[in-house]
Amino acid sequence: MTLAPVIALSHGGGPLPILGDPLHKDIVNSLKNRVPKILKLGTPQQPRAIVLVTAHWSTDKPTISSAASHKLLYDYYNFPPEAYTLQYPAPGHPEVAQEVKAALEEQGLKPVLDAERGWDHGVFIPMLLVNPAANVPIVQVSVLESEDPEEHLRMGAALSKLRQDNIAIVGSGFASLHNFQAYHELRSGSPAKIKSWTDRVDQWNRALTEAVGAESREERWRRLKGWRELPHADDMHPPRRGEHFLPLVVCAGAALEGERAGVYEDEFMGAGIKTYYWGAETVA
Repeated sequence: MTLAPVIALSHGGGPLPILGDPLHKDIVNSLKNRVPKILKLGTPQQPRAIVLVTAHWSTDKPTISSAASHKLLYDYYNFPPEAYTLQYPAPGHPEVAQEVKAALEEQGLKPVLDAERGWDHGVFIPMLLVNPAANVPIVQVSVLESEDPEEHLRMGAALSKLRQDNIAIVGSGFASLHNFQAYHELRSGSPAKIKSWTDRVDQWNRALTEAVGAESREERWRRLKGWRELPHADDMHPPRRGEHFLPLVVCAGAALEGERAGVYEDEFMGAGIKTYYWGAETVA
C-alpha cells in the first residue's frame, strides 16, 4: 500500500507567483519542480487525491470542501485583470471529504462540510504551478480561528490515516515569515533594517527546523505546541495572525512516529523561506 507524502509548501504572495513577479522566482521554481517530485506526480504512486489545508480559510470548526467541483474564490485585491480569469478545473471528491470528516471526528473534533465555498488562492495559485494538468482531485480544509496548536496537530493526526490510502496532505501557507512590516522593510528598508530582519528569520528558521525535524512524535508535538516561544515567533507571525503558520502544524501532526522531515529553502526578498515535507526522498 502506498503511503502518500505530506508537504507544507510556501505559496507566495497572492497571485504573484503566476504573474511572473521576479521576487517569487525561487518559490515558483520549487512549486514547478520540487513539489511535484515530493507528491510523486506523473508516477504510478501519484496520489489519488490531495487534502489541502489552506491558510486563507479560517473557521471556528474544521471545514471541508465537499462538492464534486468548486469555483475559484479570487480572494485578493488590486491585481491585473488576468489574475481574476485564472482557472483550475481539478475535481473535488465528495467521498474523500466524508473520509476527512470521519477521521476528524475520531480525533474529537467537530468538522463540517461545505459544498458552496470556492477554492481560495491558497489552493489554486500553488496548484496551477504544481500540477497544471489538474488531474488529481482536491479537498480543501480550513485552519481554525482559535490558532490552538494542539487542535491543529490533532487535525494532522486525523489526516495521517488517509495517507495510508494514498491521499496526500498539503499545507499551503508561508511558515517562515508572514509579516507585512517585514516585507516592506526587506523590500525598501535601510541595510541595517534588512539585516535585522534576515538575522531574525535565520534564527527562527533554525529553531523551527529543529522543532519540526524531531522524529519522535511526542517531541515534535511538544515543541510545536509551544511554537510561540521559539525565537522571534511574534516577528515572523504577529499575534493572532498565525494563519500562515498553521498549515505546517497540521502537516507536522500528519507525520508518523520516526518519520524524518525533509526541508528545502527558497530565497524571498533576501530571506530564507523553508518548506518541510515527509514521506518522500530528499529533493535538491
